[in-house]
Amino acid sequence: MPIVVTGLSHHSSPVELRERFAFTDAQLTEALGQLRERGIADEAVILSTCNRVEIYATSNEPDQALGQALRRFLCDFHGIEEEPGEALYSLSDPQSVDHLFRVSCGMDSMVLGETEILGQLKQAYQLALAEKATGTKLNKTFQKAFNVAKLIRTGTQIQRGSISVSSVAVELAESIFDSLKSQQVLVIGAGDTSEKAARALKSRGASSVLVSNRSHEKAVALADELEGRAIRFDTWEEEFKSIDIIISSTSAPHYVLTRDKLQEMLRKRGHRPLLLVDIAVPRDIDPDCNQLENVYVYNIDDLQTIAGQYLKQRKAELEHCEKLIAEKRDELLEGLRAHPNRTQLNLNGQQAGA
Repeated sequence: MPIVVTGLSHHSSPVELRERFAFTDAQLTEALGQLRERGIADEAVILSTCNRVEIYATSNEPDQALGQALRRFLCDFHGIEEEPGEALYSLSDPQSVDHLFRVSCGMDSMVLGETEILGQLKQAYQLALAEKATGTKLNKTFQKAFNVAKLIRTGTQIQRGSISVSSVAVELAESIFDSLKSQQVLVIGAGDTSEKAARALKSRGASSVLVSNRSHEKAVALADELEGRAIRFDTWEEEFKSIDIIISSTSAPHYVLTRDKLQEMLRKRGHRPLLLVDIAVPRDIDPDCNQLENVYVYNIDDLQTIAGQYLKQRKAELEHCEKLIAEKRDELLEGLRAHPNRTQLNLNGQQAGA
């Protein structure tokens, strides 16, 4: 009984195609039932996220036949008549097991080393377990995948440092301030990246968020999403005394904040640290502001450079991760061959000793 994975991901297809194959929660339950009722698969787990849709399955059919059956099932279930070609891939073991392990570790993700996919994979497995769609082979395989993900997360540097601009901004803030719990954030402009940075800062404990934009309606809309407060664009300087972090992303053709202007404003707030995150192009904040005492200025290039350094560190760990995956894959497949029908699950659906 081969382990086969069939699906598509951000590596093989654009979002316009992936969304056509995506499953809703209700459809996942229905599809798991159909795979078994129609005799396509003896065991199955379906993973459906914004970046990938994949069916992991086993049956008594040869791997190529199972892969073709899964391809037809995906198209038929979603009413897709045209063949998606190479965008829809099929892998059999040992490649399918390698793929699952790499997915669980975030090594196949758009953001290398991200951890969200592991939670999504666990959720997909738990649903299949609850629907009695799994058996000996996939239970052992998925539990091993979770074990490998933990091993790589704790034993390598694949998840070290943040590699998104917004997350780097948060790391900088946490390195400058003892705690974010009492810090107030001002967002100037309502761009997507500044929104993500503000949201990330608030999730780490920032006390409040103010939003100022030339279009006050946009400021109100973003402030509502962030559970913050909108202020008029021509009055944000009045709030400066209480501000600790400014994230600026306007489309102004000139500096919104110059050194002279900031130096004058600093007299109102004492010697508290001030973090200025300039995401705008052209820049909103005069780089000479960085020369002022207790003022820290980072522009988009700075943030991307830091993120790039972290990414290099993560990529340097890939070889180590691949060796661990190959070792654990061989352990799994050898165990499945030696004990094809024996598995032990605890009450949470987890393999004992995994």
